Amino acid sequence: MENKTKNINFIHRIIEKDLEEDKKMEIITRFPPEPNGYLHIGHAKSIFLNFETAKKYDGICNLRFDDTNPLKETTEYVNAIKNDLDWLGFENKYKIHFTSDYFEKLYEYAVLLIKKDKAFVCDLNEDEIRLSRGTLTQKGTESPYRKRSIDENLKLFEKMKNGEIDEGSSVLRAKIDMASPNINLRDPIIYRIIKNADHHKTGKKWSIYPLYDFAHPISDSIEKVSHSLCTLEFENNRPLYDWFLKTLSIYHSKQIEFARLELTHTILSKRKLTKIIEDDLVKGWDDPRMPTISGMRRRGYTKEALKNFCNKIGIAKKDSRVDIEFLEHCIREDLNKKAKRVMAILDPIKVVIENYPDDKIEELPAINNPEDTSMGERNITFSKELYIENSDFLENPPKKFFRLTINQEVRLRYAYFIKCKSIIKNKETGKIEKILCTYDPETKGGKTPPDGRKVKGTIHWVNAKDCFEAEIRVYDTLFKDKIPLEDKDKNSFENINPDSLKIVKAKLEKSLIEAQEEEAFQFERVGYFTVDKESKPNKPIFNKTIGLIDSWKKIQKK
Repeated sequence: MENKTKNINFIHRIIEKDLEEDKKMEIITRFPPEPNGYLHIGHAKSIFLNFETAKKYDGICNLRFDDTNPLKETTEYVNAIKNDLDWLGFENKYKIHFTSDYFEKLYEYAVLLIKKDKAFVCDLNEDEIRLSRGTLTQKGTESPYRKRSIDENLKLFEKMKNGEIDEGSSVLRAKIDMASPNINLRDPIIYRIIKNADHHKTGKKWSIYPLYDFAHPISDSIEKVSHSLCTLEFENNRPLYDWFLKTLSIYHSKQIEFARLELTHTILSKRKLTKIIEDDLVKGWDDPRMPTISGMRRRGYTKEALKNFCNKIGIAKKDSRVDIEFLEHCIREDLNKKAKRVMAILDPIKVVIENYPDDKIEELPAINNPEDTSMGERNITFSKELYIENSDFLENPPKKFFRLTINQEVRLRYAYFIKCKSIIKNKETGKIEKILCTYDPETKGGKTPPDGRKVKGTIHWVNAKDCFEAEIRVYDTLFKDKIPLEDKDKNSFENINPDSLKIVKAKLEKSLIEAQEEEAFQFERVGYFTVDKESKPNKPIFNKTIGLIDSWKKIQKK
């Protein structure tokens, strides 16, 4: 077993200390998502932590679906979670469990608590229970039903189970301490009635369902989870976690909390992500603007980059917000090594090379990726008519504008030097329709001509005679502000970015016509793009993954 004490996080230090004290301990972790939505980047951090921890100590990691609320959970979400885990690289590396697998056992443990006089059936309604629990500065008030006899509680709980009590009329509460400074210990609810709900696994068998705070520690115990790794919001729940395991005298897993992930310009609350979808701000859980794993995958983020990002931000004990620019830096860093370079024009304007033969089309070699010579070269075609980016030409340019303008020469990537001689404008709109140029045949491949003259600017282009038009979806952050806010009065979100999606028709080099779903490319001088799943044969749609400018490096320099 690998045991490196240097440069490890605090969780691994705890585990290694435990292993020193118990040489026979088997390290078992678990990832316990509720199947009520899709996984997001915050879950990815937890996934990598749990699975990599188990791997490091020759243990196992369980995938356990916390399916205790049939009103919100579906098979769709179960399958989506498994697909995300498999894509992240954990296919066939986990055992699948469901909390619903333990419903019978959980019920038996609840009965045992009643028999120990540590749980009771309470008939207060939800609001009454909330008020009776007090505040951080005021003790709670005991329920008038707290002193029910054990026999009465057993009979009432069985009636709850059999569907003989109306929904909302009764709950089962643990009997702990209404004066505890920790509100979580003030007789928490452990079972509630949900009648006639269709659970995705158990159907309508059950009329009562356990709450997470009760089901979680017992499920950990059943699976012999050695270290239950949770985010910091569960820190105050740990005394309750321990109370259940100690009171029931069952295997005692150790809960350890770590800081959850927060990103700028991003919402990671599953409840709020659901609302974003319901408000039609995006087109589903895998919309490329969503921080879900499936959305990021569709946008073109790679699993290697996500893992690298999670490793670099580390595991801490204090919550913090990470700049989204750092995530983008990790994505860009990975794609720079992998993505094939191609040429595409997002805002085209036509160039006509007047001294180039009318019917000639020649092939020119182009490098696929200068970071990886094994990717080789491809041939691109060149002719009399080309397209360049509108922004690469200015009629009246400012100083130090080294791209194309009248009487100024520029290098075409992999091709020739060209010089603009004149322009043709639309008589009605005044908009430039064509740029008329000449080329220097001595500069093929962009090499310096015999007279030694140099140009300062190099621009990309595509051949107008064999390029094709494709839809490009240009994405930006869904929220303008670093910390998105929910307007509770209007039941909507503030600071929505109206430019989070722009759709353009671009001109692409012909080699891209057969690009496959999820294939990634660098459009030279523009950014990284990935083929969307809505593409059709010979009609690819591209999503902009990220631009070329590394904002994170700029932030680091400040």
